[in-house]
Amino acid sequence: MLKRAIISVLFLPCFLFSQHTIKGTFTNAKDYKYALLYKIMPLSTSYITNAEINEDGSFILPLDASVSAGMYKIVYAMPIEDYNFDIIYNGKEDVELTFNSETGITFQESIENKLLAGYSSSMLLVSQSISNFYRQHGTDTLALTSIFKTQRETQSNFEIAAKGTMALQFIKANSPYIPNNYEDVNTYVKNLETHFFDHVDFNNTTLQSSNFLLERMYNYVFGIDADSKNIMAQYEHNMDEFCLAMKDAPLAIKSSLLLQLWQIMVDSEFESVANYISDTYLIDIAKTLNDQVLIDGLVQFKNTSMESKAPDFRLDGTENGKKLSDLSGSEYYVIVFWSSTCSHCLNEIPQLENFIKTLKKGELQVIAVGLEDDEKSWATAIKKSPEFIHVLGLGKWDNEIGDKYDVTATPTYFVLDKNKRIIAKPIDIEALESFFNSKNN
Repeated sequence: MLKRAIISVLFLPCFLFSQHTIKGTFTNAKDYKYALLYKIMPLSTSYITNAEINEDGSFILPLDASVSAGMYKIVYAMPIEDYNFDIIYNGKEDVELTFNSETGITFQESIENKLLAGYSSSMLLVSQSISNFYRQHGTDTLALTSIFKTQRETQSNFEIAAKGTMALQFIKANSPYIPNNYEDVNTYVKNLETHFFDHVDFNNTTLQSSNFLLERMYNYVFGIDADSKNIMAQYEHNMDEFCLAMKDAPLAIKSSLLLQLWQIMVDSEFESVANYISDTYLIDIAKTLNDQVLIDGLVQFKNTSMESKAPDFRLDGTENGKKLSDLSGSEYYVIVFWSSTCSHCLNEIPQLENFIKTLKKGELQVIAVGLEDDEKSWATAIKKSPEFIHVLGLGKWDNEIGDKYDVTATPTYFVLDKNKRIIAKPIDIEALESFFNSKNN
C-alpha cells in the first residue's frame, strides 16, 4: 500500500507539469530559434511558455494542468505581429503541426484544428468553383446550382462533425451566403455583401480571442467593391456597414478593431479614411472609455494630415513672440525637424540649403526646429544656415512643438502652402526636391 502511494506521488509531478503538449516542426528551421506560446484573451495576451527550436526544426511546448482551454498564439520571430499563428487548445488533446512560411500550417494531431483547417480548405475550393463560373461567364445554371448545393452540404457536414468542439464556433461564424437558386453575378455579389456578417457574433469571446473578427473586418472593408472608381469613398461606405454590423459589440472590442483598421489606413497613407474612422466612430468610443491617450493620438494625427492647417507655434520661444501663422511673403514653407547631434541631419541640412539657392527668391522659406538636449551645439550649428528661421526645441523627444507634429525621427519634413496648410510630407531631402521640381515643371 505504501509502495503504491510512493509511486503515485512520484508520478504526480509529471501529471502536473506535462498534461499535454504542442509539438511542431518548422520546415525552414534555420530562420527561427524559439517558439513562444501566448494565450489570447479578447483584449490582451498572456505569456505561457517557450521552447527552443531544434536544428531539425522541431519543438515541444509542455502544457500543465493550469493551461486552460482557449485560443493560443505561437510566436516564432520578431516582430511578433508578423511572425505568429493561432491554434485551438481544448485542454483535452495534444497538438502536433508542421509550419511552412509559404504554405502555412498542417496539423498531424488535434481534432479541433484539423476540423477547422479541413473546413477552410473545403470551403475555399467551393468558393473558387463559384468564382470560376462567374469569371468564365458560365451559362449552365444547373451546374452553378449544383455548386451551391455542394457548398450548403459542406457547411452542414462540418457543423455536424464539429459538434461539441471550439472549432464549431468558427465554422458557424464563417458560414457564407448560399443561394437556393441560380443568381446572376451582380445579384450574387450584392447578396454576399448584404449577408457578410449574418453569422458573426461580435460578443463571442472565442471569436474575440482570435484573428477571426479582424480578418473578417479587413476582408469586408478592403474586399467589397475593391475596384470602385472612388476607392476612398468605398472604404468609408464599407466602414459604415461594418460598424452597423458590430453595433452591439462591447465598446472595448469596437475600439480595438477600429484602431487596427485606422492604423492600416495610416500606414497605407489613406489619411482621409483614417480621419473618417476617428471622427465618425473612434474618438466618441475613446471618450466613452475615457481613453485620453487614444484621443490625443487621433487628434494629433488629424492635425498633421494632408490639407490640415499646420499646428501653430512660437518661432522664438517667447510667450508673445512671432508665430508660424504670422509668416508671409513666401509661396511655400518647409518645416524641418532636425538635431545638431543627428549625423543624418548634418548631411541633409546642407543639401536643403543648396536646394533653396536654386529656387527663385520668395518661393520657399525654411523653418528649422532643432530638437536638442542643450543649446550649445545647436547654437554653433545654426550659424552655417543663416537663411533659415531657427527654432530651438529643448527637451528633444519631449518637446511641445515636436509633440504637436508627432515627430519620432530626425530629419522630418513638412511642406506648407502660403496659407500654412500641409501639402506634402516628404520622407527625405530627395523626396522634397522631387516635390518642388514637379511643381516647377
